[in-house]
Amino acid sequence: MEAHTFLIHLVLILFLARVVGEIAAYFKAPSVIGELVAGILIGPSVFGLIEISPPIHLLAQIGIILLLFEVGIETNIGRLTSSGVKAFGVAIGGVVLPFIFGFCISYFIFSFSLLASLFIGSTLTATSIGITLRVLRDLKKQKSHEAQIIIGAAVLDDIIGIILLAMLYDFSQSGNVDLWNAGKVLVFIILFFLISPIAAKCVSLTIKKWDEKSDIPGLLPTTIVSLILLFAWIAHQLGAPELLGGFAAGLAISRQFFFPFAPFLSETPEFTHRVEEKMKPIVHLFTPIFFVSIGLSLNLKAIEWSSLSIWMITGSLFISAIIGKLASGFLLKKETFSTKLIIGTAMIPRGEVGLIFANIGLTAGVFKDDIYASIILVITFTTLLAPFALRYIYSFNEAKKS
Repeated sequence: MEAHTFLIHLVLILFLARVVGEIAAYFKAPSVIGELVAGILIGPSVFGLIEISPPIHLLAQIGIILLLFEVGIETNIGRLTSSGVKAFGVAIGGVVLPFIFGFCISYFIFSFSLLASLFIGSTLTATSIGITLRVLRDLKKQKSHEAQIIIGAAVLDDIIGIILLAMLYDFSQSGNVDLWNAGKVLVFIILFFLISPIAAKCVSLTIKKWDEKSDIPGLLPTTIVSLILLFAWIAHQLGAPELLGGFAAGLAISRQFFFPFAPFLSETPEFTHRVEEKMKPIVHLFTPIFFVSIGLSLNLKAIEWSSLSIWMITGSLFISAIIGKLASGFLLKKETFSTKLIIGTAMIPRGEVGLIFANIGLTAGVFKDDIYASIILVITFTTLLAPFALRYIYSFNEAKKS
């Protein structure tokens, strides 16, 4: 791609993300819906002005990494830890139930191959942590009790999804499941989460000391972005999603993160606040690119809308996708009906994670065009449904209280 072409594409993405996001907000819809719609409008689905190119994909990846950093730095560690058991239960339920539903429908009702059915079931296990957390932030609920459970469950979902994907890809290539390879991925991810916050904390303290002595402006955003991208790279090298590197870096710098036996690693709240303030403009610049890119990844023109079989498959998988995730929220005990409903609803959008599964299934030759089209429709519908549903549930709850 020529440099001038990329520049005008970037102008369109940023400008339309803002305009359509503002329109969505005017109609009381989450702004992320506007950004997704902007991507659909300028992508191959409608006007075909822009296609996903390597530079846009790279900027989108940086956007989701920075968004997860912001989530990490705002996360209450105490609440996240205390909700660990609940988050684990939601994550397991949110993986097992959609997988079983998706596999059984594909294999026993539509008679797809074993491998295709396994891939379809695995695609339905995905949860788009980016979509969910952006909606919670738009609704100013990112620090709520249910948000801590959702964050923990979504992160665990990503980890389980990566392991599932590794196993299925091996199976599609060799016909065998390599448990040793999947085990190594899991061990590396666990090691990353144990070591990375400590390492990030040490580096952030070095940045703090450097910032106190430097007379050159702009040191904090430059070094913090470098830290985030470094940990994203380390996460990738260890087999974890890059966005978890951003999340780990954010957790380490958050006000609530501390080491009880190492007081010398403590930071002042003022430093964390300064980091948040300096990073906000950068996060707000890159994250819309990510959400627009999801819309750009969809080609709704390629779907044969008149095909009855596509709608039968899509409808069945869509219902399974919703029920499986909703049910995961209702596995919780000692939570109100409203909280369970919010948590289950927040796990519904498949977004970028589902698209990754679908694209790997297509490139591995597992999916035929009609199956792929149905899965893309399910991913699109679940991604668009959840933000509206979450806003409605929160608005209904607030109306009841008043």
